[in-house]
Amino acid sequence: MGNKTWADLAGEMKTFLWNPEERTCLGRTAKSWGLILLFYFVFYTCLAGMFAFCMYVMLLTLSPYTPTYRDRVSPPGVMIRPYLNGFTIAFNISKRSTWQPYVDSMHHFLAAYDDKVQEEKNIECISGQYFIQGGNESEEKKACQFKRSLLQNCSGIEDQTFGYSRGQPCILLKMNRIIGYRPGAGVPVSVDCKVQKGNESDLRSVDFYPGNGTFDLMYYPYYGKITHVNYTSPLVAMHFTDVKRNSLVPIQCSLHGKGIVNDVNSDRFLGRIIFMLSIGK
Repeated sequence: MGNKTWADLAGEMKTFLWNPEERTCLGRTAKSWGLILLFYFVFYTCLAGMFAFCMYVMLLTLSPYTPTYRDRVSPPGVMIRPYLNGFTIAFNISKRSTWQPYVDSMHHFLAAYDDKVQEEKNIECISGQYFIQGGNESEEKKACQFKRSLLQNCSGIEDQTFGYSRGQPCILLKMNRIIGYRPGAGVPVSVDCKVQKGNESDLRSVDFYPGNGTFDLMYYPYYGKITHVNYTSPLVAMHFTDVKRNSLVPIQCSLHGKGIVNDVNSDRFLGRIIFMLSIGK
């Protein structure tokens, strides 16, 4: 190696790449290259075929309408609207720019709940009982009407600012959708709100809509987005009519009913939600 020049090394490399005497490329003849390429072609074709077969068999065991395995627990989680800047709703009554984004978000969210939209797409159901639909699981399911007018003072129809302009904001609560779940075991799930930490008098009055703040049974069970195409989740509106001003008030709104879990410290969204409300003058 020490006696070889760069020219010798270049010549050897050239011969390795193509040897005209032995007619080899990279040390292999055309036949050798053909055999090894054929081997790898057959090998990877068999691997791909086995993978495709396994995926096919697995897909045969799955239903496109109902998940075989569910990673959600049975008790539902909850969410609020508006949801803009995390779980803090803060604004000043005198500054429209601070509360207008919340109002716009509410109107956008409730567009699907407009009375005319619901009357065109969904049907009237019998209140107080589950709307169980039989037939093949692939058949399209009907959905019950939930009109925004049911939210009364929080519908945005009469008061288009949802109370934000008066320092009495409306916040909507909805349960997460779980296929086949029947909340409350025959009794409607209700909602209540309280100060999570601090002086309970910071929250003096909350009105709930519709009715007494319950999720009617007729909106359950949910059959999935493929067949329950026009389904709109029922809502409970919380109208905070008397909250301490110029203070950050932590509020916890919880679900109550049979089978509802709302006291798991590690999950702040399971059966309850905690948010901050700050109303300035």
